[in-house]
Amino acid sequence: MKKLAILFFGFALILSSCQEDKGYYLSGTIDGFEDGKKVYISERDESTRSLKTIDTAVVKDGKFEIDLEEQELPTLSFLGFEGLNGNVVFISENQKINFDINKDSLRNFLVTGGKENKALNEYLSHLKELNRKMVGMQTDMRNAASARDTAQLNSLRNTQQELRDNDKNFKEELFSRNKDSYVSVMLLTDMLNMRSHTSAEVREMYGEISERLKKTPLAKSLKETLDNSLAAEIGSKAPSFTAPTPDGEQLSLEDNLGKVTVVDFWAAWCKPCRIENPNLVKTYNKYKDQGLNIISVSLDRPGQKDRWVKAIEDDNLEQWSHVSNLKFWDEPVARKYRVRSIPATFILDEDGVIVAKNLRGEELTNKIGELLK
Repeated sequence: MKKLAILFFGFALILSSCQEDKGYYLSGTIDGFEDGKKVYISERDESTRSLKTIDTAVVKDGKFEIDLEEQELPTLSFLGFEGLNGNVVFISENQKINFDINKDSLRNFLVTGGKENKALNEYLSHLKELNRKMVGMQTDMRNAASARDTAQLNSLRNTQQELRDNDKNFKEELFSRNKDSYVSVMLLTDMLNMRSHTSAEVREMYGEISERLKKTPLAKSLKETLDNSLAAEIGSKAPSFTAPTPDGEQLSLEDNLGKVTVVDFWAAWCKPCRIENPNLVKTYNKYKDQGLNIISVSLDRPGQKDRWVKAIEDDNLEQWSHVSNLKFWDEPVARKYRVRSIPATFILDEDGVIVAKNLRGEELTNKIGELLK
C-alpha cells in the first residue's frame, strides 16, 4: 500500500498562523537557528502548483515574528527556512498563532492558537500515527510472506483493514465537527484521492461545507474534479474531446461514434496494456462489421511519439483510431475521464452514453456482444 505519507501535497509537516485585529500574526521560536537567518512565508500557486514567497521574517535571539495582511479566506501556507530543507505547513487565518520549532526536526513542532490550525493539528497527528502503524505492519507482512506464515499474514491483513476502517471513520467524524474549517476541504480531497470514499459520497459531503469555504481555490479544484468524475460515471454522457492523431490531424469523439464505441486508455510503456491489446484486437475483429469502433488514447510521454507509433504497429492496432497529446499523466483526455491508472476502458452506446467501464478480457468481449445484439 502507498505510504499514507501524510498530507496530500507531500510537503513536510508543521503548522502556524495568526493575526491581529486586521490581519494575521505569526510568531515563534526556533531552536538552533542562527540570528539573521530568514524565515519565508509561502503559499501554493494553484496555476503552477509550486510555492511562492509572500513575505519574509528574520530570526533574532532564536525567535521570529511578522504581522501580515488580513486574510479574506483561509489558505494552506508554509514556512521555509534559509539553509534548511523542508517546510512547515499551516493554515493562514486571522488569528494570533505561535510556533515552537526545532531546527533539527521540523516534524516535531508545537503550534497554538487559531481554530483552523487546531483542526489541522488534530488531522496531522492522526495521519502521523496511522502512517507509523501502517509502515510497521508492512514490515510484518513482508516477514510473514517470506516465512510463508499464511495465518499471520491473514491476521495482519485483517488488522490493516481495521486501520483503514478506523481512518475512514475518523475523517468523517473530524469533518462533521469542522464544516466551516479549511480542514474540511482537505479531508474531502484526501478522501477522494485515497479512494476511501466514492465520488458520490464526497460530492454529498461537499454540499455540507460552508459557502465561504467553497470560494477557496482548493474547494474550487475539488468541485471541478467532482464534476469531471460525474461526467465519466456510468449513465452519463461521455466527456467530449478532440485530440491529435499520429498524423497530426484532429479527431473528435462525436465524429467517430459507432453503435458501440470503446474509448481505451493505454500507453506503449504500460505492460498490462500491452498484454490486454491482443484481446482488444480479437474483440474488434469479431464485432467491427456489426458497428464496434475503438478510439485508443495514449498516455505516452512528451517526445516519445516514435515509441507510441511503434507500439501501435507492433500490437496490430492500426485498424482503429488513435489520439494523444503526449503529455503522460497530464493527458487532457485522460483528465476529463478521471483516469488514474491504465489500462482503462469506457464503453459507449451509439448516443455516446457510458454504459460500462474498466472491463477486460472475456468480460469486455461479452459486454460488447451483448450491446450489439
